Amino acid sequence: MKKILISLLIIATAVACGDKNKDYLVKIKTEYGDMTVLLYDETPLHKKNFLELAKSGRYDSTNFHRVIEGFMIQGGNVAEKEGVQEKEEDRVPAEIVEGYYHVKGALAAARQPDNMNPEKMSSSTQFYIVDGMPWEVMSTNVRLLNQKMGELLQDTAYGDLLKQFQELARNRDNKGMNDLALANKDLVEEKYGIDLSVDTSQFPEDYQGKGGYAPLDGEYTVFGKVVEGLDVIDKIASIKTTRNPASGEMSTPVDPVYVTMEVIEMKKKEITEKYGYEYKEE
Repeated sequence: MKKILISLLIIATAVACGDKNKDYLVKIKTEYGDMTVLLYDETPLHKKNFLELAKSGRYDSTNFHRVIEGFMIQGGNVAEKEGVQEKEEDRVPAEIVEGYYHVKGALAAARQPDNMNPEKMSSSTQFYIVDGMPWEVMSTNVRLLNQKMGELLQDTAYGDLLKQFQELARNRDNKGMNDLALANKDLVEEKYGIDLSVDTSQFPEDYQGKGGYAPLDGEYTVFGKVVEGLDVIDKIASIKTTRNPASGEMSTPVDPVYVTMEVIEMKKKEITEKYGYEYKEE
């Protein structure tokens, strides 16, 4: 393990010592549109690994195999595509950097759970892109909202609203039910004399107004972000899924979402001008 880590560090350092005025972006192409991701210099092992996989074409024809709206879209299962098992020794050491959060559009590495992987080492290929909870959800006490909404719907005066929820439930439209509950937040607050807001100061500034999935912070390596094509995340996250027999979660796309990747070399100055990303001074 120590030899592997040393080798990765040497290679990552060599990559970093190239043209310091240029960087690489990766365009992830799907039938729903393209997402352009920027990779952080502060996570050099993950950056090098992702670029190598994208350049070599090993990511091409993989798919987003795990999709959960309001959470994330996960892909990059190269091992399944190639008909092999991912080797433990190929995993990437964790590079969890303070300040890189699971905001909407964050690119992070998938990994095995803590009981099997206490060092939080990342998968050698699998990644996910955060869809996350909308800011309106993060800033609302959703649990209490749903509880009070359930009480309100027992009142015959709100029969029409009940019918709307029942129709959404029949169609298994969880997002639709959540959106309808949020749309009636003011009604619930007024009827029960409660405040459903939460203290948003608990969330880092990066989340403010954007949303994301804060419970994952500090647990997984965030090594980049989508700088173009955020709408594509929403499109993929909302596709129809079926139950995964292994996990029991509704996360397996009915129709596979295949990807191809293109690596784009660009001057850092141009990246800053086009995407507003400010590189940290060395």
